[in-house]
Order: sequence, then structure tokens, then C-alpha cells
Amino acid sequence: MSSGKADAVLDAEARAEEAPLFAALLTPHRSMGWPGFLAVMAAVGLVNLVGAVIFFSIGAWPVLPFLGLDVLIIFLAFRANYRHARAFEEVIVTPTEILVRKVTWHGQAREWRFNPAWTRLHQTRDDEDGQVLGLTLDEGRRQLDIATFLPPVEREGFGKALTVALAEARRGPVRTHFD
Repeated sequence: MSSGKADAVLDAEARAEEAPLFAALLTPHRSMGWPGFLAVMAAVGLVNLVGAVIFFSIGAWPVLPFLGLDVLIIFLAFRANYRHARAFEEVIVTPTEILVRKVTWHGQAREWRFNPAWTRLHQTRDDEDGQVLGLTLDEGRRQLDIATFLPPVEREGFGKALTVALAEARRGPVRTHFD
């Protein structure tokens, strides 16, 4: 085999070795989008406005600031909820490593790297209904809980897909040799 062909084969094998077998970006679920938020805030504002008119008309004007405070507290609760939705978890499996990157809603990131040959995925199940309560990557000397904000049904599907990817990574890269 010529040197050029050999280099091309080695480059292709190196790229195949680092190509992700599995990649997932996990984000917290938020059931209400922007239109829903606007609808809820409009409804709360309207109810409080009607209450304010009624209380003002009967001379109970000291109640008005509390009605405004009500709207402000609900707005701040939604704002905090949407901020926390910025957090995410990234899981990438290649034949040579498992990379887990967790980013908080503050933007602080931490990374963990595991060897797929030595890492096992443990699933903690509920005794009553069998739902997956937790997923843990276990490399013997260290463990890492993953997919913590997924609901049990999604966590189970994620666990199955990750198990398949880990098995594929343990088999190693498929080598193709040209004559």
C-alpha cells in the first residue's frame, strides 16, 4: 500500500474513532411558552383590575397596592422559572470517551469524562411501578447522576439509548482495511 493510501486510511479511522456514537442535549421541560405566559399575565392583571375597581368604589383603597403586589409576585415567579430553564446537560459518547457537560442556569459549566470500557450505567427503579427514578454513570471510583431533570418516562428512554451507545463504544471502532 502506498504511503498516501495508508495515511488516508489512518485519518479515516481516527475520524471514525472520534465520531459521536450518541449525543444528547437534555433541557428542563417547561409546559408554558411565551403566548401562554402572556395569556396568564393578562388574565391575572384583568382579575386584579376588576378587584381594584370594586375595592376602590367601596372605599377600600388601601387594598390596591396588595393587588398590584399580587401581579408582581406572579410575574417574578414566572421569570425565575424561565431563567432556570436555561440549564442543560449534554451527553456525548464516542468510542474513546463519555463526555458529560452540565451547565447551570447561571451559565457555570462542569465537565466529566469517563472511559466507556470501564463505565456502567445504573438505573434506580421504583419498587412499586418500575419507573426509572435515576440514572448514574459508574466508573468504579466515581459516580455521576445524569438526566436528573427528565421525567421518569423520558429518563427510561434516554437510559435505553445510552446503554446501546455504551455497548457500541465497548465493541470499539469498526476498522476497514483496503488492500
